[in-house]
Amino acid sequence: MTSRALPAVTVNVFPGGFNWGSYVGQDKQLFAAEGISVALQGTPNSVRQMTDLADGNFDIAMTAIDNIVAYVEGQGEAPIGAQPGFFAFMGSDSGFLNLVAAPGIRTIGDLAGRVVSVDAFTTGYAFVLYEILRRNGLDKNAGDYKVVSAGGMAQRWKALFERQQDATLLSAPYNIMAQQAGFVNLGNAIDILGTYQGNVAATRREWADRNADKIIAFIRGYRRSVTWLYEPLNRVEAIEILRRHLPHFTADAADAAYCELLDARSGFFKTCNIDLAGVQCVLDLRNQYSPRAGGLSDPAKYCDFSYAQIATPA
Repeated sequence: MTSRALPAVTVNVFPGGFNWGSYVGQDKQLFAAEGISVALQGTPNSVRQMTDLADGNFDIAMTAIDNIVAYVEGQGEAPIGAQPGFFAFMGSDSGFLNLVAAPGIRTIGDLAGRVVSVDAFTTGYAFVLYEILRRNGLDKNAGDYKVVSAGGMAQRWKALFERQQDATLLSAPYNIMAQQAGFVNLGNAIDILGTYQGNVAATRREWADRNADKIIAFIRGYRRSVTWLYEPLNRVEAIEILRRHLPHFTADAADAAYCELLDARSGFFKTCNIDLAGVQCVLDLRNQYSPRAGGLSDPAKYCDFSYAQIATPA
């Protein structure tokens, strides 16, 4: 069967190094080996992504699980109402989140009175940012800093570079490019918060009920891609693949991204399983910071593990 004849799956993504597994799956034909053709579709922000997911404009979203929780509960910023059919079926990573600030800011406490940016105010990684700042003595509710919405990571890095804001959460390649440009890394979210579930693969129940075979193939192909990435002998080719898909990466930045995104402790999840303890952290932050939340306590409500179980060899 040629790649043209393979069933197509459209995966919606934010731009960034956290798509490395998908890039490898495409370029090394690992998705094709599982019987599907994967096309990546970019999105500028979570409001657009969740709206397009609800409208069925793509099949699978690689997104922060907090977005799935928010929209299942009817707490999302897009005016699309509650989306009980949204669910996550595969875990990718912990988000790779770094708090990056403008030159001259040396500590998190220095952000008092400053402007920080998020994708959306009440979804994605906004609550991670609020909690990091709270643990360093800055209270959002007390007005210790100002928050603006600037879109996805690419947009936030551009705004930070242009000094429209003073700090934001970034992951590779943007945090690495920022440091190379003289910006300051104030800390990694995992070091501050501990276990956290970041990006997941998610979809709609209506689509999943008709396409279980595609979901299982996607999980298997993605898992094979991550396994390939972690093989040291593949390092040079892996970096070539990353730079081919993200040409603004310099060689030095790509090498640094390899060390960061494939770190044994905080890199891509080798099993591609959803971290329920990490999802609980997401729920705890939502209970604390969302004006419409409270009492969220069941991480499994937002997940379906049956596809991953079938995709896992006996």
